[in-house]
Amino acid sequence: MRYHKEHKENTRRRVVHFAAARFRKDGFDGVGVATLMGDAGLTHGGFYSYFTSKEALIKEAVETGMDDKLKQTIKASRNGGIEAFVREYLRPAHREHPERGCPAAAIGSEIRRHSRATRAAFTRLQLSAVAHISSLLPKPDEGTAQAIFSLLVGTLQLARNAPDAKLSDQILKSGERAAIKLARSSEHHILNL
Repeated sequence: MRYHKEHKENTRRRVVHFAAARFRKDGFDGVGVATLMGDAGLTHGGFYSYFTSKEALIKEAVETGMDDKLKQTIKASRNGGIEAFVREYLRPAHREHPERGCPAAAIGSEIRRHSRATRAAFTRLQLSAVAHISSLLPKPDEGTAQAIFSLLVGTLQLARNAPDAKLSDQILKSGERAAIKLARSSEHHILNL
């Protein structure tokens, strides 16, 4: 019996992992349960033995995806402070691979159409990102950190939407400069947002 519980939990985590990537790539409505289960090597029929609904899976996938990306960005920028964090977030590879990136930039605009529990999970992780950014500022400030996070997410979204690579690269660079400038300005002036 113990093996069965562990096996079921491992399988559930695998489905959530694949769903988090697929949702970031194709959106919540762009992929069905059969595809999500197939990505994890399972049949559609087994879905409800792991999740009560697609919405329950969406909530877990959002939590997992945001937490994983935040940890990855923190690790990659550990010794470089806010500038390294900004550069890591606005890398061309992050733009080109939404399935491995930040859910806020990939599916953030879709969250508002989902359950209160999903929106609350998204917001908790968004606030974790903001708190981390605040801790990297010369003078920790959540208002400035929220502005920086919003700037990073919006920059990444616009860069992904650009019709050509040159414009997309320009958008990433201008967002990087603006975010770093905002972070540096926080040392002298605290934004009251």
